[in-house]
Amino acid sequence: MSSHCDLLSDGLRQLQFEQKFTSFEPNEASSHNDISQGETDPSEDGDPQSSSPSATPVRPTRPHVREGYGFRPPSRVSTPLTNPSNGTGSGSPLPDPNGLGWPAKSTISRLLATPDERAAREKRMASAVRTILECIGEDPGREGLLKTPERYAQAIMWMTRGYEERLADVINDAVFAEDHDEMVLVRDIDISSLCEHHLVPFTGKVAIAYIPNHLVLGLSKLARIAETFSRRLQVQERLTKQIAIAVQEAIKPRGVAVVMEATHMCMTMRGVQKPGSITVTSCMLGCFRTQQKTREEFLTLMKR
Repeated sequence: MSSHCDLLSDGLRQLQFEQKFTSFEPNEASSHNDISQGETDPSEDGDPQSSSPSATPVRPTRPHVREGYGFRPPSRVSTPLTNPSNGTGSGSPLPDPNGLGWPAKSTISRLLATPDERAAREKRMASAVRTILECIGEDPGREGLLKTPERYAQAIMWMTRGYEERLADVINDAVFAEDHDEMVLVRDIDISSLCEHHLVPFTGKVAIAYIPNHLVLGLSKLARIAETFSRRLQVQERLTKQIAIAVQEAIKPRGVAVVMEATHMCMTMRGVQKPGSITVTSCMLGCFRTQQKTREEFLTLMKR
């Protein structure tokens, strides 16, 4: 009777034979598909060696792809307000001629406005606020509301000052060469923004992490990037992705991860009126998207 070792050896040899036999089938299927799609069959070239039954099938090799380096083209489809034909010739979804990052229709005119034009803009806004006060049943001429239109015009311009900030000025050359290849995480960054649907605030915290690729970004710049994009009319989903892409384009790391938790006044003080509800959004780029262990490490460190 055969021993246990002999039976195990026979089983392993049989398994190796089956794997060797089946490893050729995908190549045969792919070669048939290529021929059916109009490609030339190598056996029709008259080469006797290519038609020989003893020729060994050659397994196709996959090209080496550096996952997570820079902004990966497959993700471009889902990026917010991106336009591949941005006129810069760089193919990047972020740069624009003025370095603003996804400028809106009137952003350029606000950025380039003269002091007289700024004063005229605030005057028009104050007039619109007086109209709103009258429409809700108030008296814009009473003492408490007499200067409210001008105050609100100035306040809304300050709360949306992100439209006037260039990303190059925000980063301000705070990019340094450093041989560090482990995760960099800045968490609990407070953000405040205005919901573009109702023009009421949403507030919360954001965590930003990246894995360097020979370049690191000044720690305060991560918070400043978040501040720049939050000081615009936003939805939380787009804000999260814009922060991630801006970091990715700034230093081309191996990957970027952003998680944001926020409370929306449009849900707590109006409409469904659910105080305490929290909205969580995330954006993973590069190795944070492709490597589960890296993503889990980030989520673990973020919650500590």
